[in-house]
Amino acid sequence: MSLVVFGVLFALVTALGFFASRWRGGGRFDHLDEWGLGGRAFGPWVTWFLIGGDLYTAYTFVAVPALIFGAGAMGFFALPNTVLVYPLVYLPLLRLWSVSRAHGYVTPADFVHGRYGSPTLALLVAVTGIVATMPYIALQLAGLEAVLRTMGLNGTGLAGHAPLFVAFLILAVYTYRSGLRAPALIAFVKDGLMYLVIIAAVVILPIKLGGWGAIFDAANTKFTATPAQSGGILLNATNQLQYVTLALGSALALFLYPHAVTGVLAARSSTVIKRNMVALPAYSLMLGLLALLGYAAIAAHTHPIVNAATGRPDSNTVIPMLFAGQFPSWFAGVAFAAIGIGALVPAAIMSIAAANLWTRNIYRAYLHRDATAAQEAQQAKIASLVVKFGAVALIVLIDPQYSIDLQLIGGAIILQTLPMVAIALYTRWLHVAGLAAGWVVGMGWGLALLFGIPNRASGKQHFGGSALALNEVSILGWHPFAGSPTQIYVGFIALTGNLVVAALVTLVLRPMRIAGGTDETTPLDYSPVESPGYSKMREHLQAHP
Repeated sequence: MSLVVFGVLFALVTALGFFASRWRGGGRFDHLDEWGLGGRAFGPWVTWFLIGGDLYTAYTFVAVPALIFGAGAMGFFALPNTVLVYPLVYLPLLRLWSVSRAHGYVTPADFVHGRYGSPTLALLVAVTGIVATMPYIALQLAGLEAVLRTMGLNGTGLAGHAPLFVAFLILAVYTYRSGLRAPALIAFVKDGLMYLVIIAAVVILPIKLGGWGAIFDAANTKFTATPAQSGGILLNATNQLQYVTLALGSALALFLYPHAVTGVLAARSSTVIKRNMVALPAYSLMLGLLALLGYAAIAAHTHPIVNAATGRPDSNTVIPMLFAGQFPSWFAGVAFAAIGIGALVPAAIMSIAAANLWTRNIYRAYLHRDATAAQEAQQAKIASLVVKFGAVALIVLIDPQYSIDLQLIGGAIILQTLPMVAIALYTRWLHVAGLAAGWVVGMGWGLALLFGIPNRASGKQHFGGSALALNEVSILGWHPFAGSPTQIYVGFIALTGNLVVAALVTLVLRPMRIAGGTDETTPLDYSPVESPGYSKMREHLQAHP
């Protein structure tokens, strides 16, 4: 029965994905503004569901509870992350929306190019965005694969990933056809199902499992019996710094991702952005309730399914197995559909955002400078398919201990664009050469550290997670924290190195008066004020600088 319910709901959203090509004036997909940004015309409700569907994903429904199931309190870093993020990004996003609307920017790399007059910096931002997005898409597909595995589709070898390939094909076809309108429309269904499932779970599960007190007692008993796993319902001296840097680093990274920027730039006005930044924290309550399901799975004696393709337990299946064991099969099917659709919506937006970066900042900037709008749109459609192939490859090749590490690895990468994008919204003090040097150091150092982290579950020696003991931090052979087992988020280390190098190079070059590129933006471009008088004033000043 669960498979039937899942199939019906999945078929419904697939149909919606194709119908979206004609929704809200769709059908004119020969321009990147239409295919990749939905015509920049989404109002408050559509934007709220689009950004919510973009940010609250299989990461929310599968990865965070699975981390809490396996590691305890550390998984709750996702809550302060979402508490911090909206106050942090409220004003920067308004400035980014405003300057992008004034100059027709489609991607954050477009803004960097205009701000610094540097195609090289724009290329660095574009490549970083594409690379960082692929593991995030992989996380979504891994969540969908876990649901299908829970329903019995658990083959060996490459056949074990067959459900993932099917999901890829469905996602690829309707994204290619409908662009950003597809995930925007499907997000309504996704959020409705998600809220239904969460409300039922947080009401029914405590009743069945003896209350939240019993659930926390069961979790505490498990972690007390397995101290070697470094888990617990409370943080310890080793992982407190990791918790803080994960929360802050993830908050800084969230709206640097190209898919988050895409959702913002698709809004029709700055008022829409303001209302959404105020309303979106409501999702944080949902995230907290979902996170607690990791402890509920412990109290219910839930065990993850052994992945027949790898021979190891798949932690992503913990929450699907909890629903399968505690609810009727028809409701389990609804929950599985909520998780599956919750994976497809952000995966579609992410692939579109990465495709926009490729088209505007690599294809047009370096390969075909005279490309027409129609050629740009066609190139973006093809690029969105390639990005999904890369995400599939990441799942097969990296296979981290927790799927959330896919997102955290991507976060460590995208954080390296913070000086070029977020800081540049306020000042051009950092020199172009300093920004490039900082990126090289931050990206190189971050990837080197990530490469050296082993996966204890699979035995693989590389890209096994995002946490590093301070005693392993090396600066040109110098170990400033030798002997310290305290862990820290790799992305935070890499960003620190990036900012220090960018500032030092800038301090050296500024007195030498070496040119730092031309800024095509004006202070008025960053103001989100919207009135007929203001618009006329800005047009006049731009025409007569």
